[in-house]
Amino acid sequence: MSTEQPKVSDRGTDTGPAGATKTGEPVAEPPPVAPEAAASEPAKPTTEPAVDRPAKPGTAAGTSGSTVDAPAKADDAAAKADSGTAAPKDDPAKGDGDTAKETAKETAKDNPAKDRAKPVPVAAPGDPFKPSERARLAAEAKEAARARRAAKAKAKADAKAAAKDKAGTQTKPDAKGQAGAEVKPGAKDPAAAKTDPKAAAPAATMTVVKKVSLVKPGDRWSAFAPAPLTVPGRIRRVVHAIGRGLIHEWTLAAVGAVVLAVLMTWPTLRYPQHTIPQDIWDPTLQAWQMAWSGHILLTDPSQLWHSNSFFPERWSFAFSDTLLGYAPAGMIGDGPVAALVRYNIIFVLVHALAFFGAYVLARQLGAGKTGSAVAGAAYAYAPWLLSQAGHLHVLSNGGIPLALAMLARGHGWSLKHGYRPERRHAGWALAGWFVAAWQISLGFGIGLPFVYVLALIVVVTAVIWLVQRFRSTGPKRPFGIKLLLADLFGGAAFAATGLALSIAYFKVAELHPSARRSVGDLELFSPPVGGFFTAPPESRIWGELHAGAREALPWNAEMTLLSGFVLYALAAAGLVFSIWTVRQRLFLLAAVLVSAILSMGTQFFGGTFTYVALFETLPGWDGLRTPGRLAIWTTLLLAILAAGSVSALVVRAKETAAERVPARPGPWLRLATLLPLVLVLVEGLNVTPHPIVPAQPAAFRQVDGPMLVLPSNQGVDQHVMLWSTSRFQPVVNGGSGFTPRRLTEIREATASFPDQASVTYLRDIGVRTVVLLRDRVAGTPWQTTIDLPVDSLGIQREDVGEVVVFRL
Repeated sequence: MSTEQPKVSDRGTDTGPAGATKTGEPVAEPPPVAPEAAASEPAKPTTEPAVDRPAKPGTAAGTSGSTVDAPAKADDAAAKADSGTAAPKDDPAKGDGDTAKETAKETAKDNPAKDRAKPVPVAAPGDPFKPSERARLAAEAKEAARARRAAKAKAKADAKAAAKDKAGTQTKPDAKGQAGAEVKPGAKDPAAAKTDPKAAAPAATMTVVKKVSLVKPGDRWSAFAPAPLTVPGRIRRVVHAIGRGLIHEWTLAAVGAVVLAVLMTWPTLRYPQHTIPQDIWDPTLQAWQMAWSGHILLTDPSQLWHSNSFFPERWSFAFSDTLLGYAPAGMIGDGPVAALVRYNIIFVLVHALAFFGAYVLARQLGAGKTGSAVAGAAYAYAPWLLSQAGHLHVLSNGGIPLALAMLARGHGWSLKHGYRPERRHAGWALAGWFVAAWQISLGFGIGLPFVYVLALIVVVTAVIWLVQRFRSTGPKRPFGIKLLLADLFGGAAFAATGLALSIAYFKVAELHPSARRSVGDLELFSPPVGGFFTAPPESRIWGELHAGAREALPWNAEMTLLSGFVLYALAAAGLVFSIWTVRQRLFLLAAVLVSAILSMGTQFFGGTFTYVALFETLPGWDGLRTPGRLAIWTTLLLAILAAGSVSALVVRAKETAAERVPARPGPWLRLATLLPLVLVLVEGLNVTPHPIVPAQPAAFRQVDGPMLVLPSNQGVDQHVMLWSTSRFQPVVNGGSGFTPRRLTEIREATASFPDQASVTYLRDIGVRTVVLLRDRVAGTPWQTTIDLPVDSLGIQREDVGEVVVFRL
C-alpha cells in the first residue's frame, strides 16, 4: 500500500470544465493507490460495491448532486472489510501482478469509452488515513468552510436563512431531528456509523468531505449567470434620458453651431451694450422692431401694427419687414441698452441657426457628418452675406433649411434613399410647418420666395406620389392618416400665418401707393453675372482684392454675391464625384442655374421671362425690389452639391484607410477630409465694423408724446426710434424702406421751427412736444434759431442736457 499523503484539491465534486464546484468550494482529492494494492483488491459483490469510479469533471454522482470522493470510498471499503462484508479474498494461485492485470481488463470491458484513456484507481483495503492525517484533513476542511461562510455572509443579506435552506435541501435529518451529513450511494448512514466502532473513523472522514462539497440549492449553474438587472427608478431614467440627449448628434451640432457663430461674428458680443454690427442705421431700426413687438404684445396686442413711430400714420409697423418672430425676445428688458444687447445676441444666433438648419437638411438628404458641416458653414458664412450684416431679416434665413429638413424627415424622404414609409413621423412634419410659419413671420423679403418654393414642392410631390400610386401594379405606397392630418393642420397654420401678415402689407400698399416697387427699382438693384464672383468689402480674404471689381457695380451692397470660391470648387467636384446619383446632380445643377438667373433680376435678357414675369404675376412679388437676395437659394443648392462631394471623399478615405496594412494613415486621411470645412470657414472670415451706437438723451425718459425730434431724416429717425424704447411715446420720426408722404410734408413744414406757422401746423396734427438735438443741428436752419426766444409763440422752452425741449 502506498504511504503517499492525501492532499486537499481545489477541484470540487460538482464541477464544471475547470473543476470548480457550483459555489467554488474545494474538496479532498483521492489518494493515489499503489499497483500492488490495486492488484490485491478483488471485485466487489453486486449488492455492496467496494470500488466506485470517481466522477469526471462536469458530471454529478449520486442522487444528491455531488460526486463520491475517493478517500471516502476507501474508508467505506475498509469499514466493510472490518465488519465482515468485504469483497472475496484474492486467488492464491495468481500473483499480485496477474490479479491487477485481470482487474484492469475487466474494468476496460465494462466501460471501454471512459476508462481506457484513464485507469480507474482502486482503493486499498483497510483505512489509508492515519489519525493525524485525518485530523489535519478535518482541520483544513473546517478552515475552508469557515472562509466560505464568511464570504457568503458578505454576499447575502440573510446568511442564516440561506444556511438553513441549504441544510434542508442537501442533508437529511438524523434520529434527533437535526441536520446530518448527506448520504451518498455506496456510503453508510452516519447514524449507523455511530453504532459501529469500526466504521466510526471512515464515517467521520466522509462527513468532513460532505461539508466541503456543499452546493447551493436550485439551478446548479446559477453562480455563473450574470447579475440580475435592476430596474432603474424614475429619477435615474430621467437622468439617463438627459444624458443621452446631451450627447445626441443634434445637441452636439447645435452647441457647435453656437460656439462657431460666436467666433465667426466676433467681436459682436465683446461690447453688446454699446456697439452694433455693420452700421448704426438699419440695425438700430431692427433693434426697435424687436423691442416694439415684445412690448405691445404684452400691453395691447390690438395695436401691434400701429406702432409709436411715424405718428400720426396707421399700419406703420408694416412699413418694412417686422422681425415679428423675435417678439418673445423683445419681451425681455426695456430701453435702448436692452434693445442693443438683444439685437447682438440675435445677430449671433441667426448665424448659428443658419449653420444648424443647413447641417440637418444635408443630413436628412443623406450626406455624411463632415459633408453636412461643410454645407452648414457654406450656407451660414458665405462671403456675400457679409454685405447684409446690417439687414437682420436677410440673415435670418436658418428657418428655411430647418423647415425643409423637418418636413422631409416627417414624410420619410431623403435624396439618397428616396421615400421610406417606415420612417414617416407626423410630429416632425407638423413641426416643420410651424418652423416654416415662424420663418415667414420674420419678413416677406426672404419669406415670400420661401412660400412659393414650398408651395411648388408640395404640388410637385403630391402629383408624383399620386401618379406612382395609381400607376403602380405592386403594393400601394402608404401615406397614413396621422401624417395627412399633420399636413392639413400644419399647412393650414402656415397659410393662415402668411395671410394674416399679408393683410397689413396690402393695407399699406393701398394707403401708400408710393410703397409699390417698379421695374425701374429692379434695374437699380439687379446684379450682373460678375457679381457672383465679387466679394463685399467686409470679406477678410477677398475684400481688398475685389475693390476694383466693386467700383464697376452700381450698388455694392446688393450686387456682391460671391458665395465662395471654395464652395464653387466643391460643388463642381460634386457634379462628377458625389454620393448623389447623376440624375440628382443634374437636377441640383439646374436648380442652381434657375436661382442664379432669378437673382440677376433684369440683367438676364431684361428679365422678361424670369424675374420680371414673377414680379408682374405672383401676388406680393412686386414688393421685392432686391433680386440679388435670392442668392440664398443659390448658396443652399451649391452647399448640397458640395456636401455630396465631401461625403464621397470621406467614404473613400475610410475605404482607403481600411485597405492599408497597417491602417496607420487612416487618422491622417480622416483629418484631411476636414480641409474643405476649414477652407470654407476661412473664406467666410469678416472685418465687419462695430460702431458705437449714440447714447439716448435723458429727455427721452422724461418727455411725453406725441413729439417730433429735429432734425429729421432717415438716419436720425432710426436713432430716435431706438431711443423711444424706454417709454414708447408716439413720435413723428420714423425710418423704413420708403418714406410716407405725410412725413415728408412734416419735415418741410418744420424747417423754419420755431415760428408761428410750424407751431400751428404741429398743433393741428396733434404734436405736443418738439425736441432739438444740439449735436445734430450743425449745417441746418436750427443752428441759428435753436436759442431764439419763443415767448411770443405761446410755447415753453427748456434745456435738458444736450437737447432743447419745446412744449407746444
